[in-house]
Amino acid sequence: MLSLTALLIGVMVLSSCIGAVEISVPELLSILANRTGLSDVANFRPQQAAVLLNIRLPRVFLGVLIGAGLGISGAAIQGLFRNPLAEPGLIGISSGATLFAVLMIVLEVGVFKSLSGVMGFYALSLAAFTGACITTGIVYRLSVRNGKTVITTLLLSGIAINALAGAFTGLLTYMATDEQLRTITFWSLGSLGGASWATVTGLLPFILIPLAGLPFLAKSLNALALGDAEALHMGIDVIMIKRIIILLATMAVGASVAVAGIIGFIGLIVPHILRMTFTADHRLVVPGSAILGAALLSLADLVARTIVVPAELPIGILTALIGTPVFLYIIITERNKNKI
Repeated sequence: MLSLTALLIGVMVLSSCIGAVEISVPELLSILANRTGLSDVANFRPQQAAVLLNIRLPRVFLGVLIGAGLGISGAAIQGLFRNPLAEPGLIGISSGATLFAVLMIVLEVGVFKSLSGVMGFYALSLAAFTGACITTGIVYRLSVRNGKTVITTLLLSGIAINALAGAFTGLLTYMATDEQLRTITFWSLGSLGGASWATVTGLLPFILIPLAGLPFLAKSLNALALGDAEALHMGIDVIMIKRIIILLATMAVGASVAVAGIIGFIGLIVPHILRMTFTADHRLVVPGSAILGAALLSLADLVARTIVVPAELPIGILTALIGTPVFLYIIITERNKNKI
């Protein structure tokens, strides 16, 4: 955990310093000390302070929050399904957010037009978060039988709802104008380019609550790894644990998708990297996934905004390019284990 924390701090410092306007580590510390009142010395240029405080730091903190939310949600969902190939998108979070975001972009009538007039810039984020909650709620209700959540039914329902949401999204995309198509495309590719302190503040409670709550369920996830019946005999309220995990994961992932668009593979590969490298104990995997997810997404964003300067590569493309080989490695590893 100390190593992961050191890695996160190092990535945050790099992301704060590297860019079109170069800022050295002493200059970074001088700006922070000067603006927090710890020092009156100003060993930096005003341009550097403006870039750091208004552009770099909001983007760094937004990346940390979203990466932590996606990572810890992925670890919890994989523990719930008892499958390292599971990820939050399986229960309809991402597809629901995408559908409602596209609805907001294409259907500029009725409630969507009113919402856009009232909420302005935040209307799209609110619509995406609402869609994530609605689709996840439908999937959960379909999986409940006699008051119990059946994981197999939850998975199958998620696949069905994902397919249905994808079909409606495709239909709306077909109806969209050229300008709307560009908006849909860039949103679906994911980006932290819209970061601001207002965005960070708005996202903060939706990420902090899962970050605070999910680590306390780590022992229950260890018990669930043995099976529902075994966990029940150990005194675990299995039904309640499943509900809480789904609720907290939806909160974190839905809010992240609403703010930054679709960013794939973080919730899938981060927990598995920790299991392969350290341990399968959820008491370390769950909080560790939050830290490593924050570090990896911040590092990916640093690469995305510097690799094709002066343009910016959508971060969803970069995470997919990195995540796909890791995902294939997981599949091959699982296949070889089954052979043995």
